Amino acid sequence: MRLLLLGGAFEARHIALALLRETGLSITVSIARAGRVPQSYGWPTRIGGWGSDLAYKAWIRREGFAAVLDATHPFANQMSHRAAETSRELGLDHLRVLRPSWLPTPGDKWVFLNSEQEAAAHIPKGKTVFVATGRRELDGLENMQDRQMICRIREPSMASFPFPDGDFLFQTGPFTVASEKELFRRRGVDWLLVRNSGGPGSWPKIEAARELGIPVAMLRRPPQPEVTKVQTVAEALAWVRRRN
Repeated sequence: MRLLLLGGAFEARHIALALLRETGLSITVSIARAGRVPQSYGWPTRIGGWGSDLAYKAWIRREGFAAVLDATHPFANQMSHRAAETSRELGLDHLRVLRPSWLPTPGDKWVFLNSEQEAAAHIPKGKTVFVATGRRELDGLENMQDRQMICRIREPSMASFPFPDGDFLFQTGPFTVASEKELFRRRGVDWLLVRNSGGPGSWPKIEAARELGIPVAMLRRPPQPEVTKVQTVAEALAWVRRRN
């Protein structure tokens, strides 16, 4: 079986490596960016976008895929919807791997947002905000310029921060609750702005905010396509093996 594995979430690499010994299976992994330290998936890997829906569809046909497993990031909205629509049009089996969202627990001070632009309505002027939504989302924070923003990035950038009241913080993980607490104290963080990515990798900053009593502006996930979904690597592997 020819399987297209759309990567981006940490689950994608676990799925790819677990299927290396599967007989009768041929996988192509597709990721948008290689990252600062490219990871090996053990299978042929395509890096980059397609430019248009038509180009994506033509590539799918040319490669002869029978199934698409979408393990992109929960906020990779455009890619997920494109993959779902193309799979429907071409009659391909399709699965979305979507880890559970984070939920607030006692002690959390969360405000839920539908977009970055809503943050300014909740975060008072003059506050120091730790922005953990990524540099590509900063355009949505233009109305936050009366707050001091700290945006952590994991790849060095020669570009300056787009607004006068802010700066980039270059750090690579893994991060711990203790290291996040130390950072928040040292930089005087008053608010945390994050996306509800779910999973353990980004959780330390959420736990650190709870322990320090720092409020969190939590961006809700974008609407997901109406397709079959699973939450775990084990469920995704079972789905592939049933079709192989």
